[in-house]
Amino acid sequence: MIKPYLYIQKTKEKGRGVFTREAIPAGTTIEVSPVLVLSNSDTQIADTTKLHNYIFLWGVRETRSCVALGYCSIYNHSYEPNCEYEMDFDAETMAIKTRRAIKKGEELQINYNGDPEDVSSVWFDVKRK
Repeated sequence: MIKPYLYIQKTKEKGRGVFTREAIPAGTTIEVSPVLVLSNSDTQIADTTKLHNYIFLWGVRETRSCVALGYCSIYNHSYEPNCEYEMDFDAETMAIKTRRAIKKGEELQINYNGDPEDVSSVWFDVKRK
């Protein structure tokens, strides 16, 4: 399920991103997408390819990864994200939920570290506000 008001658009600095055509209230689940879970050995292979930038660590011990089949891999990173993601390991899905009210036309962003409050470095340079 991906809300019909979401769309993908190129950004000036981050490549593609996910945006909204409508205002969205805080606490709204805007996407629930299935994932393909990769084994540890497949994760090691994927990490040597362009997929490295689009996969998520998976499982309680994070020894595997997953490829999300919705927009999940297109949301850009922010240390002040307006959305967060949740993983359901049993159902093999990822959900994206708004953390605050979102304005029409605003880009939707997540923290790639998983925890919206985690300001640990990621694997690429991030321009901070």
